[in-house]
Amino acid sequence: MELTVYLAGQIHDDWRGELKSKAKQKNLPLTFVAPQTNHDRSDNVGDDILGEQPGNVYKDDAASSINNLRTQVLMQKSDVVIALFGEKYKQWNTAMDASTAITMNKPTIVVRPESLIHPLKELSNKANVTVETVDQALDVLNYIYE
Repeated sequence: MELTVYLAGQIHDDWRGELKSKAKQKNLPLTFVAPQTNHDRSDNVGDDILGEQPGNVYKDDAASSINNLRTQVLMQKSDVVIALFGEKYKQWNTAMDASTAITMNKPTIVVRPESLIHPLKELSNKANVTVETVDQALDVLNYIYE
């Protein structure tokens, strides 16, 4: 059985690549999907598809509509969602994706450091599992196959 895992979280470092590499080392039969990780493509997709917008508010609105559609399609096709919260970046999109996954009844694993226990307490309470590291999230998925 192969699972599709949606990787929600910031796009400013290679945490997804590290997670994929670790999953491969563990021989986990997982396929990964994610939000658009090319920041410029994500920001400009509205202009790229619909043409230049008349201002930044319209540009952001057009891009967010297309990005939200992409996220919805990929998340609906996923079996599990891993939502990673780190300490360095604002995590608005991660919170939105995790909340969406929970609302869609997708099994959801929240990864967050100890320093974010308090600000994420309600979200963690709604998720199926909350862990502190990517390795722990992979161990949870590995447990499915035991």
